[in-house]
Amino acid sequence: MYKISGHHHISMFTKNAQMNNQFYQNVLGLRRVKKTVNQDNPSMYHLFYGDLTGSAGTELSFFEMPMAGRTIRGTNAITQIGLLVPSFESLEYWKKRFEQFDVKHGEITTYTGQAALPFEDTEGLRLVLLNNNGEETPTYWSAWEDSSVDLEQRILGMGTVEITVRYLNRTARTLRDMLGYVEVARSDKEAIYQSVAGQAFGEIVVKEQVGPSEKPGRGSIHHLAIRVKNEEELKYWDEVVKEYGFQSTGVVDRFYFKSIYFRDSNGILFEMATDGPGFTVDSTVEALGKKLDLPPFLEDKRAEIEAGLKPID
Repeated sequence: MYKISGHHHISMFTKNAQMNNQFYQNVLGLRRVKKTVNQDNPSMYHLFYGDLTGSAGTELSFFEMPMAGRTIRGTNAITQIGLLVPSFESLEYWKKRFEQFDVKHGEITTYTGQAALPFEDTEGLRLVLLNNNGEETPTYWSAWEDSSVDLEQRILGMGTVEITVRYLNRTARTLRDMLGYVEVARSDKEAIYQSVAGQAFGEIVVKEQVGPSEKPGRGSIHHLAIRVKNEEELKYWDEVVKEYGFQSTGVVDRFYFKSIYFRDSNGILFEMATDGPGFTVDSTVEALGKKLDLPPFLEDKRAEIEAGLKPID
């Protein structure tokens, strides 16, 4: 059986790509590694931020939806994103930085057993910085040295992702029985799962909460993508998903990676995405994110697409 090796990326909605670009590049110090469009709706930006090359496990991605209303929080949603930083001193650095940039944040606390600093972006997306405490990270994660953030305090990549559901056991079965995550902690209303033993870069916490489902808007999370090595593994997982009774999209070629999508029985949208070919398939490392990149099937519509997009730089 193949093994999930951690998070791949996570995708959100933003109302304003320019404001989003400013926050994630200039405040969080991430590199914009790809400026492209939603392949299913090319009238909207799709922005990716991450490390030097947007390595799997570091990618935060945003669809711009100018008409997006506010998120009405509730259950049956992905509700918080963990981001790893090197040390406890990093949390102190970030608390001061958030004060400097007037970022909404809490006090340094603990979350899933790690020192943590919760904060929100400009649209209310909930995030939390987590002390990685010197633990290993994937060897191919590479720092972007032009970041405005001190190198020793930079955000390393994705950590614990929080999912809130009406029925905990349903999503537990998806993660544990179907995808092979290991349950490492459990209480009445919460459980923690890991795809890589002891590592936050493949960790998901599932919380049970009754009430109405979240109504998505700006600052809400659309889906979580998890890593598979290649298309052979992806086809294997496509069959597994269908065997468990979920509806799969089948393999979709996103040019930068190949994916399948499915919803679990709480309605949580998961993507499974291949590591490659990655964002350098149509760009040098030095030029990543600097111009509008389009997959080949949209290239003949470039003039029309660019005319409909507002400049964000």
